[in-house]
Amino acid sequence: MFPLFRRALSRFSVRSFQQTVERQNHQDRLPNFHDKYGTPILLSGATFCLAIWAYAATQIGIEWNLSPVGRVVPKDWRSQ
Repeated sequence: MFPLFRRALSRFSVRSFQQTVERQNHQDRLPNFHDKYGTPILLSGATFCLAIWAYAATQIGIEWNLSPVGRVVPKDWRSQ
């Protein structure tokens, strides 16, 4: 029963895929919102993101993984 089900499923999926491709090839495709504005929106979002990260990296005073060597001094031992 399993091989029969698998064969029917594969034929169904291939046939539906072929029908979808044929349907898309025969339609006159009009540009949609993503075709018109997709690239400018993507570029403006990337530019905004990079600008925010550049501001954060340069202006808000984050210390970027500086080495503590020479700055951290052990406290003197106090004997009692």
